[in-house]
Amino acid sequence: MSLDGFISGPGGDMSWLAEHLADDPVVDDLIGQIGAILVGRRTFDGDDPNRDTEKEGAFQGAWDGPQVVLTHRVPDSVVPGVTFAGALADAVAAAKDAAGDRYVNILGADVARQCLQAGLLDEILVFVAPVLLGAGTRLFSQADGGSVRLVPISQSIGPVGARLWFRVA
Repeated sequence: MSLDGFISGPGGDMSWLAEHLADDPVVDDLIGQIGAILVGRRTFDGDDPNRDTEKEGAFQGAWDGPQVVLTHRVPDSVVPGVTFAGALADAVAAAKDAAGDRYVNILGADVARQCLQAGLLDEILVFVAPVLLGAGTRLFSQADGGSVRLVPISQSIGPVGARLWFRVA
């Protein structure tokens, strides 16, 4: 089982992404390997570019399964298929348990960064869309200015940008 950090862009507003979505065989293959999704509260509450359409949800609605949300603001009512956890270790453990022997996929830069800093991230898959954003959560930032060595697994150009897959050394 692997904790895979798929970085999805700036937390919160994802509406900018809609015009850059297209069918992608790499994504289609990845979807079948995901057992659970781990997200932060901003991503969970975020602006799905496909809201109120048949493509609403993770991977344009193509993925369905257990989600774990890392948050200090647990909702009062139960959300079917969603587990809320207040601590990173608890969220990761719940996501790994839910995923079984498949990938835990992380959506959102902040949760991926926290997992990376805690030494919990095995792989990083970055999709680079052809747009530069002036706001949002940085893909990688460390207060101490440290670096993390990555080993390339694969790289390719897809229908709407580049796909870069790394193993965390």
